[in-house]
Amino acid sequence: MYYAKVVVVILLMCMLGYVQSKPHLTPKNNTDTIADSAMVVSAHPLASAVGVAILKKGGNAIDAAIAIQFALAVVYPEAGNIGGGGFMVYRAADGSSNTLDFRETAPLAATKNMYLDQLGNVIADRSTKGHWAAGIPGTVAGAVAAHQKYGKLPWADLVQPAINLAQQGFVVSPTLAQTLNAEQTDFEQLNTRPCPLAKKDLWHPLDTLKQVQLAATLVAIRDNQQNGFYAGWVADSLIAEMQRGGGLITHTDLANYAPVWRNPIVGNYKKLRFISMPPPSSGGIALAQLCQVLEKYPLAKWGFHSPKTIHHIVEAERRIYADRATHLGDPAFWQVPVGTLLNTAYLQKRMKDFDAQHATPSAKIVAGNIAQSHAIGHEETTHLSVVDKWGNAVAVTTTLNGAYGAKVVVGGAGFLLNNQMDDFSAKPGVPNLYGLVGNEANAIAPNKRMLSSMTPTIVEQNGKLRMVLGTPGGSTIITSVLQVLLNVEEFGMTMQEAVDAPRFHHQWLPDLVFIEKDALDTPTIKQLQQMGHTIKERPPIGRVDAILVRKDGKLAGGADKRGEDTALGY
Repeated sequence: MYYAKVVVVILLMCMLGYVQSKPHLTPKNNTDTIADSAMVVSAHPLASAVGVAILKKGGNAIDAAIAIQFALAVVYPEAGNIGGGGFMVYRAADGSSNTLDFRETAPLAATKNMYLDQLGNVIADRSTKGHWAAGIPGTVAGAVAAHQKYGKLPWADLVQPAINLAQQGFVVSPTLAQTLNAEQTDFEQLNTRPCPLAKKDLWHPLDTLKQVQLAATLVAIRDNQQNGFYAGWVADSLIAEMQRGGGLITHTDLANYAPVWRNPIVGNYKKLRFISMPPPSSGGIALAQLCQVLEKYPLAKWGFHSPKTIHHIVEAERRIYADRATHLGDPAFWQVPVGTLLNTAYLQKRMKDFDAQHATPSAKIVAGNIAQSHAIGHEETTHLSVVDKWGNAVAVTTTLNGAYGAKVVVGGAGFLLNNQMDDFSAKPGVPNLYGLVGNEANAIAPNKRMLSSMTPTIVEQNGKLRMVLGTPGGSTIITSVLQVLLNVEEFGMTMQEAVDAPRFHHQWLPDLVFIEKDALDTPTIKQLQQMGHTIKERPPIGRVDAILVRKDGKLAGGADKRGEDTALGY
């Protein structure tokens, strides 16, 4: 598999005409990918190859990130997208930073109780499958906004590689074949037109997936930028799909969509300073809270995955996720008390009932009392990290929400719709797809952005770039980013070791410590259980793609072994 991946990457880069030397490719043996000048890490080898090609052509980190996003929409359909949305964190070589919110929004016709039946109960699958689950996509508008502000190469150069991949097709991997086959029933039942991802017989590894309709949409985006998606025939196709499937998105919704540049959340962990996403992402605030709580403990002394280390992290997580459920939402609709949530005295108070020897039942934990909060009016996300030769850095996390989003491909236009409406709180206290609960702060409202856990993050040390990281994983995103950061800074791991290390997760409700298979040994599990923790094994947690600037100035890429993620540099 490794050698096949190398051949595919080199062939693609030869097609694009940018190969100057054999690219550095991530081996799956806990060894960093090292580069002298630039690095990209993404969820698919072909997308990473596109990013490196753009960098070698003279593009900057923003250019590469945009090209990778469009390529992922083709080669990684379960999460890569133009029908979803996400967040971008940018740090320029001079140390200035910015964040871009291109999160999906609720249609104008959305209502607070749209997913409840006459008895006030949540209707099964209504917010996760089909046309009603879709929010207004933001990915294309976000890419255009990023390029207009920071891009270097012509726009068409960034979209063309994805067009080539869609038109010519690419080889289906065993992983992609498996996920496509798992969704065939939904593809057949939920689509109003023949679905290009559906197949009469099963998908097999080495099949070729061509997406002619998606290629046509990408051509429209290449030639007309934002208007190629939110207006014209592509928009008409999307609205026709909504009408056939009983969805809510209208031409007015598409015309009104706009991404938002926001001031970043800035936090610290000992000597590190990190830049992350503000609301409507909960990621930056939660990460900053966790880091502030944990930095006073001697985690390195206690050891990686020692019972004491895990206990302290879990107890901090259960309190921070309780805050998330109550206090965080779209800042245009809810006064998010950022200052209070990050206040040292407040966080000390949150940990006042912490017991170093015993777990605190989540039933006894509530959100912190912050009076000023009030109203003002399957884990399929993907992350990419880029550092260019000038030292500019980009962390981008995008999502369809669940695997293949709403499972609906827009007829004639070939792109998948998101099921992001499930990230709203359909009913206070009722968990969503990822088991997260919410309240009024994250209630559904027209034009509102749903709360997210996405945590694209850039880390500095002594004023210099140190790390770029992020991950998919729904509610586990925040805790995965935290653990990778700690793995490097506290436990001395290389970037690849930090990314590959087994992970655990707690999110307040349900009151469970989720662990990956073989993440903890039997004595550690028994000791945690004796402390009152309930342990539950689950599938892999997150797929972190990260870059570390080493002390010698070289770039070390870490691509998560849990997927087909690939680090490439030169």
